[in-house]
Amino acid sequence: MIGVIDYGAGNLRSLQNALEWIGETVRVVMTPRQLDGLKAVVVPGVGAFGAAMERLQSAGFVEPLRNWAMVDRRPLLGICLGMQLLARYSHEAGEHEGLGIFEGTVEAIRPSAAVKVPHMGWNELVIRREGILLRGLERPVCYFVHGYYVPLSAAEAHCTATCSHGGDFAAVIERDNVMGVQFHPEKSQRDGLQVLKNFVSAVRQW
Repeated sequence: MIGVIDYGAGNLRSLQNALEWIGETVRVVMTPRQLDGLKAVVVPGVGAFGAAMERLQSAGFVEPLRNWAMVDRRPLLGICLGMQLLARYSHEAGEHEGLGIFEGTVEAIRPSAAVKVPHMGWNELVIRREGILLRGLERPVCYFVHGYYVPLSAAEAHCTATCSHGGDFAAVIERDNVMGVQFHPEKSQRDGLQVLKNFVSAVRQW
């Protein structure tokens, strides 16, 4: 069973439906006690980094998630804002401490005549190295909605795929049991479902 963390940062229904469609049992996790008995957790999210961290803190999730990933070394997947929350800091509307599971910071996409913010729509990923989440995919195209990103320089050691919008940024990061995607796999049709299938397959073999 995989848990999807519900900390009030977005509608989880489409993600839950996608995981169930590929055959996984899902528990929507609203308290840390509901982490018991799970094989993996997914941290989704849309919205502002600082507010999301405040909600995680007030719900009591910060230390349990750090322990899950860094002490117990159990599978964790961050999606969109959920991936950014894995970083140590964000510079979104000030400086905010993240979960610190990955080193690095979250930065703003700088708008220009050629670069619209937020980055919204379909973009192709450039695979940098072999990993778990993109197995079976050669030129995946996924759906993005975000105004902030993890710079490639901050995730170089763990980045398995990039995307470009005003410059390259980390689209997929993987470090052992911890993974993150900047796009929304639940909205990315065939390629996104394959990403989720790959995560579920890895969890079942963990």
